[in-house]
Amino acid sequence: MLCQHLVLGARKTVNVGKNIRQLCQTLIEQHAVLMRGLRSAPEFSAAWCTKSSSLYPATTHHSRGRRTTVMSTHKLDDTNKTANGVTNGFSPKTPFLIGVAGGTASGKSTVCKRIMERLGQDDIEHSQRRVVCISQDAFYRPLNAEESSKALKGIFNFDHPDAFDNELILKTLRQILDGKICKIPNYDYVTNSRLESTTTIYPADVVLFEGILMFYQPEIRGLFHMKLFVDSDADTRLARRVMRDTRERGRNLELVLHQYTNLVKPAFEEFCLPTKKFADVIIPRGAENTVAINLIVQHIQEIVNERSGNGSGNGTHQRSRSNSDSKIR
Repeated sequence: MLCQHLVLGARKTVNVGKNIRQLCQTLIEQHAVLMRGLRSAPEFSAAWCTKSSSLYPATTHHSRGRRTTVMSTHKLDDTNKTANGVTNGFSPKTPFLIGVAGGTASGKSTVCKRIMERLGQDDIEHSQRRVVCISQDAFYRPLNAEESSKALKGIFNFDHPDAFDNELILKTLRQILDGKICKIPNYDYVTNSRLESTTTIYPADVVLFEGILMFYQPEIRGLFHMKLFVDSDADTRLARRVMRDTRERGRNLELVLHQYTNLVKPAFEEFCLPTKKFADVIIPRGAENTVAINLIVQHIQEIVNERSGNGSGNGTHQRSRSNSDSKIR
């Protein structure tokens, strides 16, 4: 009798083990199918080597025993769903619009600059660029007399959503998506006013639009095919802002610190930081994160090269080429 119980128990143990192995194998197969689907999606191409945040919270880089976040990816919202070959309003003939947001002095413009440099677009004539960059700072709205007085005293909040001409931003983005030539204002940070001159933006394959509140307005946010958030340490951002405002914008240290404490920091926490959740890709450490920048550059290269027939180019859209693999062909 004892032997029979032992035999039955052993059989049950074997059966349980088989069931566990079958379950594990099923889970592995389902995971493989899911990952193949993610890699084939436009927003998560194989060249990016990124992973869905529902499975992996961040892409990491290991160095000398330390675990450092390279960049994290978020699921795209419903506005990015694919329908009839069009993803979030993006078709092969539509400029690919990338929004770049982040706190003051987080490194947004530097990240965009590095991307332009690696693509070999920084030294090309504006009318011939296939990738262009626009700053939200150019769209500060004109101030009335009272607001100008406050700005000179350092008590006007330029980090508030109402400080921007959002209607003009929306109009410009729509013109860009329609492939039209558009003109954007030039802004003078010393006088806190627009200049009479403007900058002409020519049609391009990829457009980077950077600013602290690029994702705040739903209408504007919904036009981006991809959204990047540059995430930097608060102390680093403060140090950079102090250096920038005192050296480039002629402001004294006391005024800069007063603005940051009473206006910039509260506005960041209220308006900018909450928009981080809308980002498709979060870039920690800003321009120092060369791994993330290189991945983004590779993705942009693919977009541009696909539009030019694997780099062949044609007609008026052909640009000069470089022997460097990091530049657009």
